[in-house]
Amino acid sequence: MNLFKSESRKAPPISNDTVREAYSTLMEYKAGKANLEARIIENEQWWRMRHLEGTKGDAFASGWLFNSVVNKHADAMDSLPSVTCLPREEGDTAAAKLLSDILPVILDENKFESTYSECWYDKLKSGTACYGVFWDPSLSGGIGNVDIRRIDLLNLFWEPGITDIQHSANVFHVELWDNEALRSRYPILTDCLSSPTFDTSRYIYDDSVDTKDKSALIDWYYKKSVGNREIVHLAKFANGILLYSSENDERYAKRGFYDHGRYPFVTDRLYPIQGSPCGFGVIDAMKSTQLSIDTLGSAIVKNAKMAAERRYFVRADGSLNEKEFADFTRPFVHYQGSGDPNDSIMPISTPLLSDIYVSILKNKIDELKETSGNRDFSQGGVSGGVTAASAIAALQEAGSKTSRDAIAGSYRAFEEICTIVICLISQFFTMPRCFRITGDDGFVKFIYCSKDSFSPLGAVMPVFDLKVHAHKKSAFSVVSANELALELYRIGAFDPERASQAGIMLELMEFEGKDAALAHIRSNAARSSSRTALESYD
Repeated sequence: MNLFKSESRKAPPISNDTVREAYSTLMEYKAGKANLEARIIENEQWWRMRHLEGTKGDAFASGWLFNSVVNKHADAMDSLPSVTCLPREEGDTAAAKLLSDILPVILDENKFESTYSECWYDKLKSGTACYGVFWDPSLSGGIGNVDIRRIDLLNLFWEPGITDIQHSANVFHVELWDNEALRSRYPILTDCLSSPTFDTSRYIYDDSVDTKDKSALIDWYYKKSVGNREIVHLAKFANGILLYSSENDERYAKRGFYDHGRYPFVTDRLYPIQGSPCGFGVIDAMKSTQLSIDTLGSAIVKNAKMAAERRYFVRADGSLNEKEFADFTRPFVHYQGSGDPNDSIMPISTPLLSDIYVSILKNKIDELKETSGNRDFSQGGVSGGVTAASAIAALQEAGSKTSRDAIAGSYRAFEEICTIVICLISQFFTMPRCFRITGDDGFVKFIYCSKDSFSPLGAVMPVFDLKVHAHKKSAFSVVSANELALELYRIGAFDPERASQAGIMLELMEFEGKDAALAHIRSNAARSSSRTALESYD
């Protein structure tokens, strides 16, 4: 008889039973976004100009809608965002400067420009771009690093009816993995991957995509209230088998997997929809007009082809030899009946379309341009003899209000991304990291950064304000700014004798670099005054 009772161990909070319940929730979420997934897949076909495939007749797709999308994408890439950290307290100035230096390096390491480009295509096509901002412990040789990547909305699932993904009770990210890779990484799955139980919606591919040897790896994020704050936990599972749970991990059980307490997903909507964290895009707004353009254009081309190739009626009892009459094609329609022998062959008259149909087609094209904001001068084409760069830039600025509005939304998403990156630095940079920085003077310097650089001795991470601005500008904007500088020079604004008047004039103006211009003018005026005072003393 054993006189010592074994101490009962408390069951972990997350188990395979919990995972099965989570899977049921995932299936509910998937059913709730079925219409969204169908719209995304359909829009992808419109983007590839294959929306008329399978329709009857000789209809063909034109590229007006495609042109609108790529031009808005070009506007976005002309204004690639950059970020500067500003301190809220004087003592955080050095930390803010350090973050302003290393954030661009982290973004470059993640090839953020490419991610930004891909997400903008998603934003224009389906109405929503989604970024994932994670901590990946396998990066940087196993010490971990920030991972920023595009998230396909077909692989992300949230609670139906919410308008902000952060308000969802759970968020699931599903990714198809090769079975061998899963078994290698998670040996517990060795005998559990014979029949995958979850399949995401898929695009219509040109190639044959075989998924029979793949299984769904599901990341389950959920929030719990602890006191007066919310923490976020992560659980990974595949085929009903729990692979990892931060709530079962003593390092994260009480604090949550991410200290920032947010789901690591940032959505960027183009045109918002009530009751959904997603929006609708340019293709959704323009597909009806594009379909009218395609239908009219196809009809006009078909009519032109019919008019170019004359066809004939041939009597079945006529004496005409068809092969001798025409040796290129056989454009004949036989008929039976009697009549004048001279009428044994008659041309088929083809009705010509009125010019009104061409006018309607042009009106539809203009409608698409106006509705999408994709006017000629926004693409660099102008009329009326406008040749000055400043005038072209002014027309572009006036005609790109919708693009600037959409870009402003992406800047807000970018600010949220940078905020999460700062939080990940403060949580996971436990050892110093070296960053190579190229300063404004062109010299390269190496700086070291760790979580102690911002919150020494475990103090609370300071709060910073983020200022997002355009890193790149269009060529016309640069030329316009150069012309403004030359014009200021011509009127003598940089003359130290006119510093007072020039300062008043620049204060009333609004342009990029105004503060630097004012500083130079005042500096020149101060040096001139000092030089004059010395000359008077001598």
